[in-house]
Amino acid sequence: MPTQLSKFSINSTCHEVIHPWTNSCISATAGLGLHSIQECLKIYSTVYFVTLLMKGKKPSKDDIKKTISGILQSTAFLSWSAFTLSFSICCLRRILGNFNILSVSYIPSFFSCLSAIIIERPSRRPLLCLYVSNIATETLFKMGVWRGYWKPIKFGNVYIFATSMAMLLYYYRCEEIKKDSIFRIIKFIASPYEDPTHNDHKNISINNSNKHTDAKKKIIYKNKKSLSIIWKSLKVYQYIITWIKSLTRHSTCPHPHSCIHFIIEGTSKLFGIGLGVQLSMKIIFQLQKLIKQPKLIKTILFKKNNFNLALFLGGFTGFYRLMTCLLRRTFDKDSKYHAIPSGLVAGAAFAMFPNNTVALYVMWKSLQLYWNRGVEKGYLPEYKWFVIVLYSLSTAVLLHAAIVEPQNLRSSYWKFLYNLSGGRIASMSRVPLDEFGLSSSKCLQDVLKATNTTDIKKYSF
Repeated sequence: MPTQLSKFSINSTCHEVIHPWTNSCISATAGLGLHSIQECLKIYSTVYFVTLLMKGKKPSKDDIKKTISGILQSTAFLSWSAFTLSFSICCLRRILGNFNILSVSYIPSFFSCLSAIIIERPSRRPLLCLYVSNIATETLFKMGVWRGYWKPIKFGNVYIFATSMAMLLYYYRCEEIKKDSIFRIIKFIASPYEDPTHNDHKNISINNSNKHTDAKKKIIYKNKKSLSIIWKSLKVYQYIITWIKSLTRHSTCPHPHSCIHFIIEGTSKLFGIGLGVQLSMKIIFQLQKLIKQPKLIKTILFKKNNFNLALFLGGFTGFYRLMTCLLRRTFDKDSKYHAIPSGLVAGAAFAMFPNNTVALYVMWKSLQLYWNRGVEKGYLPEYKWFVIVLYSLSTAVLLHAAIVEPQNLRSSYWKFLYNLSGGRIASMSRVPLDEFGLSSSKCLQDVLKATNTTDIKKYSF
């Protein structure tokens, strides 16, 4: 692999590199812009209308107006980014008289994204910044590995996830009001009883719970007509659950029943959810095959990897709850600092379902929240344009990689750019860029095979 550039600049024209299908820069820019508008309308119409339907209520006229306005604004943002990218590259080529490793994509991409993100709604900018920063981090790491600057770290994504989750869980245990949606997920997965702003469950006594259980028993006994196998099974199950609930609970534990019940309940619940989600996704993605060949249902459902998500979610919850209860018993007190070692241990379950996207999302989310906290407390300076600039820098990395070294770009993002540009991102000629010493043309062919895309397309303009 190359460790340094063969050349910093090349004398190729923008027709030879950026739009080999037409001699006109204006025609190439217009073609990319018009196609991106069509794709953006499809993407954002789906996103916004699904979001509207998920509210679960009849949309009002204002809701419909806001939805249509959001679709148009987001479409304008993304299509403007595509339109100005081609335009910026060609303009910079004319100004400089040649292409260099930065002007061929990175610099024009930065200014293109900077002008585009301002069009988007301010409320959506942090989310977009978080998304592209996630992928850009992975891309930069791959670039370094490909050049031989560093080596991949085994279970690196597990270390990132565990450390970041420990930071988020500690924040979750703090007294600050937490509005971010990530804390609703943590509350559901880790424990609903440890959020200091929601103490509704702390004072639930075991006796009250047992009384409620006894009342249920009486109702069931009154309606009992026969001692069937099902009834006996339910009776045994109820007895076991009642017995587990009545076991010891440390005085500092915020959960209402025993520690063992607290651990088992969370583990089994999240394991079941993970398994259900994994199986549902398998069936949805293989639906066409199942319709043609129903017998494949056994092959699809009974696979070892179907349990990976379930083992991760169940394991994370189980380990976290086990550690917090053990630490309370060991130190005879509850503390927000218990979340740090508990989060690190629980994060090890991520090895069952390692995913770079999830690990990097959690990392960037924790950094974002701690930075905002530091700004609010006056420990860190506030940069008004920080999100906009970071988004532009990150997206420029992705667009630069797509053109100069596509092998280091995540496949899903390559396909996104491919569809958005109508295949133009693949049709751009990498042969002149081989002078940079990065084997761009060869790597492009490898990416096309891996992603089932093509660089052979005809365009009217």
